[in-house]
Amino acid sequence: MLSKALSATVFAAAAQAISFTVSSSNGNATSPYQYGLMFEDINNSGDGGVYAELIQNRAFQGNSEFPSTIDYWNPLGGASIKLQNMSTPLSSALPTSMEVTKGNATGTMGFSNVGFWGFPVVAGTEYKGSFYVYGGLDGNVTVCLTSNDDEQYAEAEVTVKSSNAWTQYNYTLTPSQSAPNSNNTLNFTFASSDLTNSVNFDLLSLFPPTYKNRENGLRIDLMDAMAGLYPSFFRAPGGNNVEGNAAPYWWNWTNTIGPLTDRPGYPGTWGYENTDGLGLIEYLLWSQDLGMEPILAVWDGHYLDGTVLTEAELAPYIQSALDELEFLMGDASTSWGAMREAMGYGPFPINFVEVGNEDSLSAGGPTYRAYRFQAFYDAIKAVYPNMTIVASFFDVAGDAPPFGAAGDFHEYAIPVQMSSQFFYFDNYTENNPILIGEYAIIEYDAFNTTGPKWNAGAPRAFTPFWYGSVAEAIFLLGAERNSQKMIGAAYAPSFQNLNRWQWIPDLIEYDAYPGHTTLSTSWYMINLLSGTRITENLPVTFSSGDYGPAYFVAGRSDVTGAHIAKFAVYNSTGDVPFDFSFAGVGGYAQGNLTYLTAPMNASNPIGGNIVETTTKTVTATKNGTFSFTLPEYSIAVFEVAANQAGQGYGYGNPWNRQGWKGWNSWGQSWGQGQWGPPGGGWNAHGQGWPHKN
Repeated sequence: MLSKALSATVFAAAAQAISFTVSSSNGNATSPYQYGLMFEDINNSGDGGVYAELIQNRAFQGNSEFPSTIDYWNPLGGASIKLQNMSTPLSSALPTSMEVTKGNATGTMGFSNVGFWGFPVVAGTEYKGSFYVYGGLDGNVTVCLTSNDDEQYAEAEVTVKSSNAWTQYNYTLTPSQSAPNSNNTLNFTFASSDLTNSVNFDLLSLFPPTYKNRENGLRIDLMDAMAGLYPSFFRAPGGNNVEGNAAPYWWNWTNTIGPLTDRPGYPGTWGYENTDGLGLIEYLLWSQDLGMEPILAVWDGHYLDGTVLTEAELAPYIQSALDELEFLMGDASTSWGAMREAMGYGPFPINFVEVGNEDSLSAGGPTYRAYRFQAFYDAIKAVYPNMTIVASFFDVAGDAPPFGAAGDFHEYAIPVQMSSQFFYFDNYTENNPILIGEYAIIEYDAFNTTGPKWNAGAPRAFTPFWYGSVAEAIFLLGAERNSQKMIGAAYAPSFQNLNRWQWIPDLIEYDAYPGHTTLSTSWYMINLLSGTRITENLPVTFSSGDYGPAYFVAGRSDVTGAHIAKFAVYNSTGDVPFDFSFAGVGGYAQGNLTYLTAPMNASNPIGGNIVETTTKTVTATKNGTFSFTLPEYSIAVFEVAANQAGQGYGYGNPWNRQGWKGWNSWGQSWGQGQWGPPGGGWNAHGQGWPHKN
């Protein structure tokens, strides 16, 4: 009975074969961006995340929303530590420092930092550090990476001199062995007898090697993870973080440039203080290093608590946006451009500006439509007429932004919802291009059938899960099939620190220990779809079957000359067979098929992967038809390279050519030289007869 049941299942699946032909004309050019990144400083994804600084609370920054604190620092050897606002601070931006006194110390004393929930220790890695000192300390400061079990991995000696001026000292740590985990601290110790008076420390820093060796740079493994998504655009600095929780705090770009001593920090919108070491220039270098087109977000007079500026109050913030663009793009003849040049950077081309973030929420919609968006739009367009301006919200059903501006569409969903959105953008006919600035599956289907419950009793998925990732693929393929209308799409949020998060699920999980960095199931989905780009979508004609449970787009690449098809199979109750051909691809062509599968409900474990990748070569029949099957809940890319496009493709009549190389029925090359008249023909094996003149 079991074998009969299996046979029936196989037969039923085989009866659902999908046959289609991909045309060679009447296609649509696709967006050059397609897949990108959105960065929101959430889940400690900037500080403690992609920004490579290892010391937490390095400069004791704070404000009325998040007051300065001594958190993450601990005294050693009986020392006493406290915050102090000195009459001579390190800088006006960093007025608070840590005062260290002897307390009960009689021998070695000092303090330690716990890092961002630990410190990585990797053998042979050079960690570069620095700190500022003011006051009565004469002697050697020992800086040591130490495990919580007191195993010392690396240390450096720094000779410090008493001074009534702030002095910076540098050090380097190079461990000879790796730590098995990140349960480590960074200790600063010195002899209590060397402390002649109180001493103050500020801006204590430690960096591992950074991506492309950028000073004040980014964490290599997380940048490598993003590079694996082949991103083409970068929406930054967010997101909610650009808005600010309440007056007077908004993401003021001028506070995020220049030396770290000039950056006061910012009360982030996710429950903690941002150092702004990851500032405007760092965002643009990040974009540059990964080859991404920046989509620059500017503040537009709307706070997250619902406070909105009047039209009369907008002027200085509009000017700030114009100044920011001049800083990034202006030459040395401009005031802000000259400042950037003096910092050692050439211009950063900006072609996209997004005005605000999700202004339809927190009662921001009416004023955004009435005057805020238009005020920024008019001012920016007057100076930069070719700039694409993006409105911060968008409704495909009819709430398109004015003036032909682009719109930012956000979609958080459950699998049953997103898996039905392959055709979502088909009937959109406005001239406003669409940026899918944020999308993700955030809950399982089990708790609703129409969409997320948004904390109303339905647990959020902790990490992306496979059938949700396949549903996301269907949504993305639907956008890609309409990509002449699209700017691109970005999963959000990008990062989750496993020690502290405010939003789940996220694309990449990590903590201080590099071995815990986890690429989610959705990361593997994007890696596959983004890694092979269609530049011209082509029409599909069905011979049998239709879309669902298999969804796909097809086209070609003007860059490589390849013919490409991308697939997602969802809830099919069995393998789905495909028979299809590309107009212009001939007999015995060869294509490379790559598909991903995983257990339906599975998520990637910390530091691991459950997504299985299968690759195979598929050879077309003599009439150019490719045949293969894809499993239920799979995502696939099929590519026919230009030099594998088969018999007759680009060759004309082989009998009229000299030196033509044909193909036998197995796709193997045969014969070369000048062939005789068509009396030769083919033998029983499909091989050309050896008839030569």
